[in-house]
Amino acid sequence: MQKFESEAALDALYDAPVPASLTKVATRIGPRHREWIEASRFCILSTVGPEGVDGSPRGDDGPVVMVADERTILMPDWQGNNRLDSLRNIVRDPRVALMFMIPGHKSVVRVNGTAFVTDDTDACARFEQRGRYPKSVIVIEVMELYAQCAKAIMRSGLWDRDDAEGVPTTGQLIEEGSAGSHGGPDYDAGYAERAKDRMW
Repeated sequence: MQKFESEAALDALYDAPVPASLTKVATRIGPRHREWIEASRFCILSTVGPEGVDGSPRGDDGPVVMVADERTILMPDWQGNNRLDSLRNIVRDPRVALMFMIPGHKSVVRVNGTAFVTDDTDACARFEQRGRYPKSVIVIEVMELYAQCAKAIMRSGLWDRDDAEGVPTTGQLIEEGSAGSHGGPDYDAGYAERAKDRMW
C-alpha cells in the first residue's frame, strides 16, 4: 500500500479545509462552551508518553470535569485499575486532548492543552462524592477548543442503536489477553458487585 510521507502529498489528495473548521477554534472557554462541557458526563482523555499514546475513558455521575475558569479545567482521578497510564504520561509529557460527549447530541467538543497532576487537598475536596475524594486531580490548561463535525456520529448512528448482543464480554477479552489466567465467566458474573464499592 502507498504510504504518504509528506503533508504536501496529503494536501494534493484533499480539498482545502472547510473555512468554518478553522474559524470555530477558540482559545478560551466561553459561556456556551462551558455549558456544553459541564453537561457532559463522559469524555476521552488522550495523553502521550515515551511508550506511546493512551486514550482513557472518564465518566462521572454528573459533570465529568469542573470548569475552574476560562482557561482551566479540573478532572478528578477516581478509582481505577491503578495502572496510572494517563497520569504517568502527564507527569512526563504535559500534552493532553479531551473529547466530550453527550448521549443524544450529534456533536462532540474537543479540547487540546497541557496538564499537570496534583493531590492538593482543596482541589480534591471540590469533587467529594458520597463522602469520598479522588486521590488526585488533573489540572488542564486549555490551549484550544472547538465543536467537532457531527457526521461521524450521524454515520455510525451511535445514540440510535444497541450493538452489544453477541459481542465478546469484558471477561472474555481479559481471558484472551492474559492467556486464560484471568477473566472469563467468573469475572463477568461478579463485576457489578465488585465495582459497586469502587465507583468513587
